Amino acid sequence: MTNSVNGIHWKRLGWLAAAVLVLGAIIGVGAGLLTLLLYQVEHLMLGYIEGSAAPGPFAVPHLRRAISVTIGLSIAGVIWWLLRTKTTKVPSVKKAVEGDRMPFWQTIVHVCLQIFIVGSGASIGREVAPRELGAMLAQRFCDLFHLDGLDKRVVVAVAAGAGLGGVYNAPLAGMFFAVEILLADVAIENVAFGLSMSAVAAFVATEIKGRHVFYDISAMQHELTPTLMLAALLIGTACGVAGAWFRRGSQWAESHKPQGAAILWQMPLAGVLTGIVSLALPQIMGNGRAAAQLGFSTISTQEGRSIAELINPNSTLFGTNSTYLSDLGSTSDTVSPWTALGFDSRQSELLLVMMVLVFTFIAKAVITLLTIRSGASGGVLQPGIALGSILGAMFGIFWAMAFPADSVTACALIGAAALLSASQQAPLMAMCLVLELTAAPSDFYVPVALGVAASCFISKQLLRK
Repeated sequence: MTNSVNGIHWKRLGWLAAAVLVLGAIIGVGAGLLTLLLYQVEHLMLGYIEGSAAPGPFAVPHLRRAISVTIGLSIAGVIWWLLRTKTTKVPSVKKAVEGDRMPFWQTIVHVCLQIFIVGSGASIGREVAPRELGAMLAQRFCDLFHLDGLDKRVVVAVAAGAGLGGVYNAPLAGMFFAVEILLADVAIENVAFGLSMSAVAAFVATEIKGRHVFYDISAMQHELTPTLMLAALLIGTACGVAGAWFRRGSQWAESHKPQGAAILWQMPLAGVLTGIVSLALPQIMGNGRAAAQLGFSTISTQEGRSIAELINPNSTLFGTNSTYLSDLGSTSDTVSPWTALGFDSRQSELLLVMMVLVFTFIAKAVITLLTIRSGASGGVLQPGIALGSILGAMFGIFWAMAFPADSVTACALIGAAALLSASQQAPLMAMCLVLELTAAPSDFYVPVALGVAASCFISKQLLRK
């Protein structure tokens, strides 16, 4: 009989500790290296490396943007065709949790391809890659310790969540991804196991790739207001509708992927179309960081006037250090036709801001779904955050006209969490991921939670129909 103390078997305690410390550390190394790989691909293909100062390829020449994404998706299309038709297919993480075997070298290639297309500019999330890597490594860990059944299922799910937590330095989101989405079982042991492994993975990964806040929300107000709570309900409702639509769209795109040689022309075509759109809207490229930052940041014209100053000249809630519109080629000549139509200078520039946000929202959603439909593998977490941030910012511009104490950035923060929650049907994971990626002040957890709750309720009713 195995020795035990208070019912805890030493053997079980041993493999749990090994999973947390050893497997978690290995997954962290993998997550860190995947991030460095992304940076190298961006540097090679686009000539820049994403960061807080350059969240997107705004300064990359137009032609290079178009060529990069076309070449990236063309190369990936050929390799994915070979992987899917000539070798053992790589199952999804959910299927791996249920017992499907993830082949070793095919999974490694599959994971690196996802990072490659994102780095070359494809509009798709990169968070699936570390999750697949974590799940594959967990299956080998279970082989080593002869784990099967429920124990194996839990280890694979928690390891996949640790991959997410490691690549984004978001241990809470990694844990909730495992227990809320993969296991659908928020048991105390699953929570403790998932949180500890994600924390180890996040710590190790940051030692490799560095520490930084993924999204800059420094333009946000410092104080919580009662009117922001009302805004959260309205934003959550709008994001619930948009998130349900985006979820249905991504499911459709996933189910209609080409199964044979059609991927050889559909993925290059997706690259060409992405490149064409990126000529005018470079922020739609990549996993969504640039598009999301467009909503989170104050958008300034070349003259340096922020959204807040366009809406309320007396507002001091926004900075004026962002130059996204000037990166897009905005000049005073750009808005002069609208001035001729009867708009004053302030209204003309505000109209330009809204047009950029609207076109970015539509283009990011369509191009992301098109990329998935063409046969690419990847995630929709980051694109979902981008769409929510932009939708929240669009609402926030009008809201700030009536309530200047509320910032566009706060509305974008609420929108990001709300739409992600609706599209993933995972409110805890979505809320934690956005809050961890932005390092948002704790005071703003309340309106974000309210927006997420409204979004979940609305999206559930729509998806049920």
